[in-house]
Amino acid sequence: MTFLENFQPLYSLSGFFVGALVGITGVGGGSLMTPLLVLLFGVHPATAVGTDLLYAAVTKTAGTAVHGMHGRINWRVVGALGAGSVPAALLMLWLMAGVDRKSIEVAHTITAALGWLLVMTAVMLVFRAQILAFARRVTGERAPPRPATIAVLTVILGLALGILVTLTSVGAGALGVTILLVLYPRLDVREIVGSDIVHAVPLTLIGGMGYWIIGEIDWLLLLALLVGSIPGIIAGSLLAPKLHERTIRIVLALTLAIVAWKLLAG
Repeated sequence: MTFLENFQPLYSLSGFFVGALVGITGVGGGSLMTPLLVLLFGVHPATAVGTDLLYAAVTKTAGTAVHGMHGRINWRVVGALGAGSVPAALLMLWLMAGVDRKSIEVAHTITAALGWLLVMTAVMLVFRAQILAFARRVTGERAPPRPATIAVLTVILGLALGILVTLTSVGAGALGVTILLVLYPRLDVREIVGSDIVHAVPLTLIGGMGYWIIGEIDWLLLLALLVGSIPGIIAGSLLAPKLHERTIRIVLALTLAIVAWKLLAG
């Protein structure tokens, strides 16, 4: 059977929709793509996560090139995140390889973790400014942490992201960027976003390759998603300056909250 004979236009349409939202809001596609595959298309959670990780690795590589050309990457931050996330991702892949991924328990664990992460992402999208303002008030009353302390906290953040992204394909993006903004208040937001995207490329690639090795990648699905998402990201990036970003973020947060409720309600 050829790719064209098995091609599902709805997958590409979904890829275009998610890609456009990524281009408009900058939020990681996994926040929408994985639950979309699970809820709308009935893809098994483990296969949805693995396929989405490779999908993210491809799409974020383009973002890395753009940020790199503009010098918006802090390699110390990227290195500290990777020092925690890469070992964590490898550990999670080893654990996933040793369990029955088709069992109800594993599917429920992935779905529940995905649901709660979507709730947290929605909160970060709507209340990021308030969270950052609160963090500034708290830290403003204390002596600033030493660089070594910030580096250790960044490695711990990377560890958490490695676990979450490998388990659910969600975690970088809104969550990672918000915490990095708290840890590095003097860095430009664009530098934080660029560093987060660059860090996500090897993390999602390692995760995706690991899921490939354990047999949880749907290649036809991946190609169909990319056919739609690449033009979607371009369209969203061109459309973004003409839209009210705050409104888009609120609509996206509400969408994520509804999807999370569907996942958690089972």
